[in-house]
Amino acid sequence: MSLFEHQAQQQMAKNAPLADRMRPRTFDEFVGQEHVVGVDRVLRRAIQADRLPSIILWGPPGSGKTTLARLIAGVTQASFQPISAVTSGVADLRRIVAEARDRLGMHQEKTILFVDEIHRFNKSQQDVILPHVEDGTVTFIGATTENPSFEVNAPLLSRCRVFALQLLSPEEVETIVERALSEPQRGLGELGLELEQPALEHLVDMANGDARVALNALETAAFATSGVEGATTIDLETISDALQRRSPLYDKAGEGHYDTISAFIKSVRGSSPDGALYWLARMIEAGEDPLFIARRLVILAAEDIGLAQPEALALAVAAQQAVHFLGMPEARIPLAEATVYLATAPKSNSAYMALEQALDDVRKRAGEPVPLHLRNAVTGLMRSMGYGKDYQYAHDHPGHFVEQDFLPPSLKDRRYYQPTEEGTEKEISERMKEWWGDGDKQDSGV
Repeated sequence: MSLFEHQAQQQMAKNAPLADRMRPRTFDEFVGQEHVVGVDRVLRRAIQADRLPSIILWGPPGSGKTTLARLIAGVTQASFQPISAVTSGVADLRRIVAEARDRLGMHQEKTILFVDEIHRFNKSQQDVILPHVEDGTVTFIGATTENPSFEVNAPLLSRCRVFALQLLSPEEVETIVERALSEPQRGLGELGLELEQPALEHLVDMANGDARVALNALETAAFATSGVEGATTIDLETISDALQRRSPLYDKAGEGHYDTISAFIKSVRGSSPDGALYWLARMIEAGEDPLFIARRLVILAAEDIGLAQPEALALAVAAQQAVHFLGMPEARIPLAEATVYLATAPKSNSAYMALEQALDDVRKRAGEPVPLHLRNAVTGLMRSMGYGKDYQYAHDHPGHFVEQDFLPPSLKDRRYYQPTEEGTEKEISERMKEWWGDGDKQDSGV
């Protein structure tokens, strides 16, 4: 490296963001993820022994995925080749593989291929990596914020060990912030600033386990404070201004979407209006499609409230129409109303379960013909063949009910619908018993 190149590199390092300058250089400096890189953990021992298998590091932003990859680069004797799936393509992969093959053949030197944001590679790009991981030409490290089960090809995933990194705890974020504030060479120590306790607590809380968010806001607040003559303390107002508004950890096309709607559905089903409203707020704040939420409410009304409170379906459909008519931000109001209504309504999935059992019989049993008495005799020939014979018209009988068979002979005593004792269904249950007797004595098909 020439003197000019060395000076340029030093200048770039000096101008790098605080989050980049403060990346740990050793495992002793690494904060968090003890379950993955603790002293006695398998991955830590494999790295230090330079016997690293192909791995995928999966975790939220700012949890240390890229940092961990750089630590591996500093420890390994293999050639470390990092690329980003955002800016690289198949040509880069093929070049690295060709160089790795030459390196292995001529010098018996291994190559580690690190692909940051591996989920940005499509199937064809990931397929380029697969055979070279399989034959040992490269050891693969992928980093992703998305669930590898969805975003990484199954063949490549099967050849890697997945290590799930977690959001940093508030205590871990606080450690990182305090270290950056006091470190004189790479951090902000030369500014001689202190961070008020309320400001520190707010910064840690709003960072939400993301070290990068915390350090970026700290750097902005520190330089804003140092520009004020005589100022030595970063206060809460300055930190709040530097943070502005936290972006929610939510990907409308990824796991955040599925996890959050799952939590919302389970909260409504579990009769927790508070839990349901919280997850609804998370989705609204993240910009989720309000019609998607409304559709889920309609499904919930039919599946989980059902006949215990039949009005729930009408209200959910009304909410869907209101959302479509209003648009955001006003649409959040009918969404909240429907959410609370469904969460606090009596619950029954009896109609849903009844259909599932009927479908099971339809799929597993022979399709018997419709009994003659249930057929409609629209021609003389049909009447002569017995169509409609012995059918009894319910309205001609007391209470508009008469007992007769409505199922094929082999399913004569099958009872699919079993009403609960919740809400309106309690009345339905009484009527069913009056008409058909004790349902418990009937064959439920279960």
